[in-house]
Amino acid sequence: MTKKANSRPSARVVPLRKGTTLEMIRLACPDAAQASLISESFGLPVLDSDGIRDLHEKLIIETASALDEGLGERAMQIHMQRIVGSFVGSAYGAGQFYSRAVTEARDATAKAACDDRDEDIGGPVGFDSAAQRKREFAADMALQAHALRMAAEGAVAAYEHVIGEKWKPFERAVENPGQAVDRKAAELQMSAFG
Repeated sequence: MTKKANSRPSARVVPLRKGTTLEMIRLACPDAAQASLISESFGLPVLDSDGIRDLHEKLIIETASALDEGLGERAMQIHMQRIVGSFVGSAYGAGQFYSRAVTEARDATAKAACDDRDEDIGGPVGFDSAAQRKREFAADMALQAHALRMAAEGAVAAYEHVIGEKWKPFERAVENPGQAVDRKAAELQMSAFG
């Protein structure tokens, strides 16, 4: 029985590290209506969502315009990719932090509603309960996450304006430095056999 020679070398599959998308941010961070409701419910300032978005879009477009003569087309695309990626990453991180803060506030509020627990009753006069502090903290995090979401949306819009195509997160190959070390160790061990 003879083996057939394969004329094509086998392709190496390189796993990609998925980047954060704008849709992921929209799922993690409050939208304008929710941020407004939170602001009203907690007596916090109502954010100018459209103003934040427009200002960041304008800022990045003007920055790209100032760099236009010094950067080639590909360099501009790489630079803009990095800038927008940082805005998107920051917003997503804030959205995740906000989600954890809401979970903690819900847990604390549910525990405080239980009449059999002594440790969650309101503090001395003039001090808020732990559950109230957690709710207020979650509200602050909601506004921060929303503001960063709007900044990221402005950055994404600026990318499309400057580069002429929709922004997509950069996906890089997953680094696996341990594999190279294992391979070198195996080669060393095999060389010991002669």
